[in-house]
Amino acid sequence: MKNVEVITLAGGCFWCTEAIFKRIKGVISVTPGYSGGPVENPTYEQVCSGTTGHAEAIQIEFDPKVISLETLFEVFFKLHDPTTLNRQGADVGTEYRSAIFYRNLEQKRLSEKLKIAIDKSGLYSGKVVTEIVPFKNFYKAEGYHMNYYDQNRSAPYCQAVIDPKIKRLFSDFSAIVIKS
Repeated sequence: MKNVEVITLAGGCFWCTEAIFKRIKGVISVTPGYSGGPVENPTYEQVCSGTTGHAEAIQIEFDPKVISLETLFEVFFKLHDPTTLNRQGADVGTEYRSAIFYRNLEQKRLSEKLKIAIDKSGLYSGKVVTEIVPFKNFYKAEGYHMNYYDQNRSAPYCQAVIDPKIKRLFSDFSAIVIKS
C-alpha cells in the first residue's frame, strides 16, 4: 500500500488503545506490542516486571488521505489521561506510561504542538507528562493480546475500563469512527 504512515503510541494498557484506534476510519492496522526499552524481544511478563524499559504500546498503520496524524493525536490525548506519570487508572508502572515514539520530524513537531495545546486547553487539571521521544523499536505482543477487547467483551476489565473509552470515542469523535 502506497499511502501508509506509521506511528507508535503508548497510552496505558494496549488492550484499550488497540480497541480505540482500530475503530477509526483510515486506520489500516493496529498492533499491540512493546516499545521504548533496550531489552530485545521482551515477553509480556518481562514488560510487566517494569525492568525492560518498554511501555505497552500500539503501532498504527494509517492512510493520511483518510485520517490525519493530527486527528489521531487528538484521539490519543483525549482518550487516556496524559497527566498521570506511569499510570492509567489501576494500571501502574513504567510500562503504562504515556508516550509518543515519533518516526520523523513532522510527527515530533505535531505531537509537541498538540501536547502544548492540550496542556493550555484546561481539559485536564494536571500537566501533560506524555513523553515525546524518537522511535527506537517495536516488538509485537504475544498472540493472545491481539484483538483482546473484541474477543473478551464480557471480561470485567473490558466492561469496566475499555467500554467507557469506546463509548467516549463514539460520542466525541463520531465523524471518524467506523460504525459497527
